[in-house]
Amino acid sequence: MNYESYIERMKTLFISFVCLFTVYPVMALVTLPSFISDNMVLQRDLPVKLWGKADRNEAVSVTFNGQTVSTRAGNDGVWCVQLKSMPYGGPYGMIIKGKNNTITLQNILIGDVWVCSGQSNMEWVVANAENGPEEVLHADYPAIRLLTVNWSMSDIPLQEAKTRGGWAVCNPKTAERFSAVGYFFGRALNRELDIPIGLINASCGGTNIETWTSIPMMRTQSEYARPLDMMQSPDFKDKLGNRNRPDLSDLLETEPGKLEKWYLPETDVSQWKTTSLPARWSSDGIKGLGSVWYRKEFTLTAEQVKSAATICLGIVDDWDETYLNGQRIGTTPAYSVNRQYPVCPDGLHEGKNVLVVKVVNWGGDGGMYDDADRMFCRTNDAHITLTGEWRYRISTMIDVLDNISPNDFPSLLYNSMIAPLTNFPIKGAIWYQGESNVVAGYKYRTLFANLINDWRSAWNQGDFPFYFVQLADYGDPVSQPSESEWAECRESQHLALQLPNTGEAVIFDIGNPYDIHPRNKQDVGYRLALNALARTYGKNIVYSGPVYRSMQIEGNRIILRFTNTGSGMIARGKYGYLTGFSIAGDDRKFVWAKATIEGDRVVVHSDEVTKPVAVRYGWADNPDDANLFNKEGLPASPFRTDDWNLPGNRRK
Repeated sequence: MNYESYIERMKTLFISFVCLFTVYPVMALVTLPSFISDNMVLQRDLPVKLWGKADRNEAVSVTFNGQTVSTRAGNDGVWCVQLKSMPYGGPYGMIIKGKNNTITLQNILIGDVWVCSGQSNMEWVVANAENGPEEVLHADYPAIRLLTVNWSMSDIPLQEAKTRGGWAVCNPKTAERFSAVGYFFGRALNRELDIPIGLINASCGGTNIETWTSIPMMRTQSEYARPLDMMQSPDFKDKLGNRNRPDLSDLLETEPGKLEKWYLPETDVSQWKTTSLPARWSSDGIKGLGSVWYRKEFTLTAEQVKSAATICLGIVDDWDETYLNGQRIGTTPAYSVNRQYPVCPDGLHEGKNVLVVKVVNWGGDGGMYDDADRMFCRTNDAHITLTGEWRYRISTMIDVLDNISPNDFPSLLYNSMIAPLTNFPIKGAIWYQGESNVVAGYKYRTLFANLINDWRSAWNQGDFPFYFVQLADYGDPVSQPSESEWAECRESQHLALQLPNTGEAVIFDIGNPYDIHPRNKQDVGYRLALNALARTYGKNIVYSGPVYRSMQIEGNRIILRFTNTGSGMIARGKYGYLTGFSIAGDDRKFVWAKATIEGDRVVVHSDEVTKPVAVRYGWADNPDDANLFNKEGLPASPFRTDDWNLPGNRRK
C-alpha cells in the first residue's frame, strides 16, 4: 500500500469512528453526590432519599439493609429513590446498580445527623481548641462520622456540594481539622446516647447571616432587592470568580511568609516596599486574593514596658494574624471586628518593638484602612500611634479581578453549601454565627428568625431542632452602663427562642475578651449538647441558665422573676453578691444597681434611682461582672426589661 492510499484509509476509519460515537454516544456511569459515600450516617426513623446521575431513562437500583428500590433516571439524567425509615444500627453495605456500573459503599451507620454551620467560631478546628493536641490524640469514636463541606459560592441553588473527601470515621487524623464545636457537641451526644452521630460541617469564617439564607427568603426584605436583582445580570457569573482557581486556604499553608517566618524581628526587610497606613491594598496597586505582611517598629520607654499594653489595629479586611516581637498576640478571621490584642509586660521590649501583621483578603479589596485614631499601642501612661510608614511584602496572591466575596451578595453560601444538603434527612442543626452582623445587631432578630424558618422549610421536616450559640464576651469591660452593639446582637439571638424547638448556649463567661475566637470550644459544644439532650432526647437535665421572665416595681425596687433556675440561683464569685445589673428611671439613664437573690426572685435597686422603671443585666460588649448563675453552673442570659429604641434600631 502506498503512502497516499494509507492516508485515505486512515481518514475513512477516522470518519467512521466519529460517526459511530455520534450515533451511539458513550454511556454515562451512575454517579453519586460526594456526601453519599462510604462511612456515612443515614438519619434514623425517617424515610431516606438517595440520588445521583445516570444516562437518561437508565434503570437504577439501590439495595441497603434488606431493602431494594428501583427507579429510572429522568430526562435530565437525575435519579432518586427513597428508603423506608429504619432504627439506628450498622455498619451496613449499600449497592447501587446501573446499566453500565455498580457502586458498593461500605461501613454505613444509621443514627442521627446534625448540620453544624456558621462562621469562624464554628469553623474553628479541634487542633486549635483549648488543649487541642490532647483532644486530637483521644478523638477515637468509630460511631461518630464527620463530613466537611468545602467553601464555595453559587448564584443559584446547586444539587451537589464539594466536600473534603466524603464522610470519614472520627479518629485523631480526621478530627484534627474538623469543627471543634461540632465535634464536642457530637461527642457529648454519642457518649450519653450510645447511638451513631453524623456531623456535617458547613461553615465559613467571616461570613454574615445573609449569605447563609436562600434567595426566596431574602426576597421577603425589600432592602435586598437590588443585590438580588444584580445577581441575575448576565455578567454576574463571570464576576463571581473562576471556581477553578487554586484554593486560598491551601496556598496559605505554603506561603513564603509562613515558611520563612517573616514575623521574626530578625527578618531582612531591606527589599520590602513602603506604604502609609491606614490604606487599602488598591492604593498600593495590590489586587486579588491572598496575603500581605506588614511590619512597623515603634519605641517604648523603660517605664512603659513595666505594664501590660494593648495593640489596637481597628478593622482589618478580611483576616489578620498579628505578632509582636516574634510572638503571635492575636488573630481574627472576621472583617467587621475591631482588633484589640493585649500584651503582657514580658512581651514588650524597652526601646525597639517590632509589630508584624499578616493581612489575608478573601474577596474584594483588602488592607488596614480603618480610622487612623483606632490604630495605636496603649500602655498605662501612653498612647502611641501606629499610623504612618509601614513596610510590606506580598506573600501569596491569586489574581482575580472583580472577585465577589460571600458577604457581597445574599445567598451565595446557602446556594452552594446548604441547598445541596436539603434532600439529605437530618436530625437538626447547630449554629454559631453573629460576629459579622454585630454592627447591625438589631436587624439580626429578623434575619436570624428568617434563616431558621428558611432552613426548616427547605428540609421539609417540620420544626426540626435548631440550637445556637449566643455571642461570647469581647472587648474591654465598661466602667459605666452604656449601649452595646454586642448586647443588641445577643438580644436578637435570644429572641429566636420564641420559635418552636430552639435552644441557646450562653457563653459570655467562657470567652476571651481580647480574642474573638475563644479556645474553650469544649464547653460551647457541651452546652449545645445539653439543649439537645433535654429538648430533643428527653433527658431530665438542666440545660439552660436562668432566663428573665417578668418584672414588678415595688417602690424603689424592681422584682425580677426567672425560668430555668435549676436547683436554685447563685451569685458566682468569691464575694457572693450579684453584679452586672443596672437600673434606670424615667430619664432612661442607667446606673449600676445592687441586686440580691431572694428565693426564685432577684431584687434590684439603687439609691440613685428612687422611681425605677427598667433593669438591664449583662448589657455590654464584655459583661465581665455578670455573675447570675444557677447551681448547675449555667449563666443567666443577658437581658433588658425595657423596650426603648436602641441605637442599632435607629441605624437600620
